[in-house]
Amino acid sequence: MRIIFAGTPETALPSLRALVEQGHEIVAVLTRPDAPAGRGKKLTASPVASLADQLGLPVLKPSKADDELVAQVRGLDADVAAVVAFGMLLPQALLDAVPGGWINLHFSLLPRWRGAAPVQRAIWAGDAVSGVTAFRITKPLDAGPVYRTLEVPVEPGESSGALLARLAELGAPVLAGAIADAGAGIQPVPQPTSGITTAAKIRPADAQIDWTRPAAEIDRLVRAVSPDPGAWTLLHGERFKVFTATPAQRAEPRLAPGELAADRRHLWVGTGDGDMQLIQVAAAGRKPMAGADWARGQHDGVSGVRFDG
Repeated sequence: MRIIFAGTPETALPSLRALVEQGHEIVAVLTRPDAPAGRGKKLTASPVASLADQLGLPVLKPSKADDELVAQVRGLDADVAAVVAFGMLLPQALLDAVPGGWINLHFSLLPRWRGAAPVQRAIWAGDAVSGVTAFRITKPLDAGPVYRTLEVPVEPGESSGALLARLAELGAPVLAGAIADAGAGIQPVPQPTSGITTAAKIRPADAQIDWTRPAAEIDRLVRAVSPDPGAWTLLHGERFKVFTATPAQRAEPRLAPGELAADRRHLWVGTGDGDMQLIQVAAAGRKPMAGADWARGQHDGVSGVRFDG
């Protein structure tokens, strides 16, 4: 089949590789324009653009979905388009430019978690099962009919970054199968009208830890926003990042919410219903380190120290 592939980040790479390995003709790869990256803010191609260049595939880097892009896409004479985390809303004129439609790989079991942050929201909500859905793009967002799904259990202690990486790999054959279904004339099935939830983007302000909340809830927040935007709290008025934490009870009396304690091997903090270990942290302007190592580096110790909020 003649396929347009639209994607931008690393999570899209397994799907692009799968389609190429199956022998499809990738007539164009659509990806976001080069963007500043690294300390030097040097313009850098997206991971998808880099892989496409390695594979010798033609690349388009539109900054917007305008009439020029619609004309370019129509001129490619593609049978179908595959989408994985492209990062641009597709207007109806662009959807209509590909006869077989645009098939998107979404990282949730639709209709649960429609929107920009399905994996993060699933972790934060404590979902035991996540998954992927390959569906045809229509209006409204993430509401199109479904070709294929795959359930994926969430592993204990799994972060959103780790789960997303697994879903990207496991979802690649699901998307490839949906492309084959479309080529065979199989019609997708409408999504259920019940069980719809939305996955709004998580902002940095949303990732601030409230130590009065239960330990299990804080654990889910930390894992949900790892690696981005990252959980944080305030210590002496400055941001203190928490990368990894886990609920765990000390032998000593419980700590008050936000209160710190440490021994040779552990850094502890109190929550609304018990204590937690802070496994990997970073003080303002410092690199990530083990919580116990950070505590040992405090000249006056951490006894009596409390997070500001």
